[in-house]
Amino acid sequence: MAKRKKAAVTKASMKPTGAAKTAQPKAGGGKEEAGPLKRKLGLRGAAPWAARHAAKHAAEARARAAEPPLPGSARATIRTPIDAEDIKQSIRALHAALAQIKGMRKNLAKTFFDIGLVLKDIQAKKLYEAKRFPSFEAFVEREIDLGKTTALRLVRLVGLFQREGALELGMDRSFTAIAAIDTTGETETARIPSPPVSTTTLPLRPPGR
Repeated sequence: MAKRKKAAVTKASMKPTGAAKTAQPKAGGGKEEAGPLKRKLGLRGAAPWAARHAAKHAAEARARAAEPPLPGSARATIRTPIDAEDIKQSIRALHAALAQIKGMRKNLAKTFFDIGLVLKDIQAKKLYEAKRFPSFEAFVEREIDLGKTTALRLVRLVGLFQREGALELGMDRSFTAIAAIDTTGETETARIPSPPVSTTTLPLRPPGR
C-alpha cells in the first residue's frame, strides 16, 4: 500500500502544471500555420502579381518617354516649348546681370553709372520676362535691392548724361539735376496756352442776305 502511494506521488510530481503547458513551444519553431484560404504575399505584403503588373507598366512608360513626341501633341508642347532655348539664354543673361549688379553694389558711389547701364540693358532686352515679371518696374521692385525709385533713376541717368559728367557730379547731384529737368519741363508745358476752341457751327444764311 505504501509503495502504491509513493508511486502515485512520483507520477503527480512528474506531470507538468497548466503554466508549464502554456510555456511549452509548439512544434514547427513558432511559425503560424497558414489557413487554406490565406494568400501568399510577396515583399511588403503585396501579392506577387502586383509587382509584375507594376514592372510591366513602368517598362511601357519608359518606352513611351523614349519615343519622340508627335508634332503639336500636348506632350511635345509641355516638354519642349518652341522658345525653350531663348528662355534659357535669357535666364542665363539675367542671372549674369544680377551678379554684376550685386558685385558693383558694394561701391555704389563709383559704380552707379555702370549699374544704370546694366539695368538699361535688362530693360531694353526685356530679360525680366524670362522670370515672368509683367513689367520692368515690377522686376526692379522685387529683384533689385537698390529700391524701385533709385533703379529707375539710374536708368534715366544713363540716358541723359555722359559717363564722365555723371561721375563728376556724383549720384545724388545727378538725381537732383534730373529732378530739375523734369520740373522745368513741366513748368514750360504749363506756360503754353491751350489753343482756342474752334466754332464748328456755321450760319444758315450768309450775312446781308
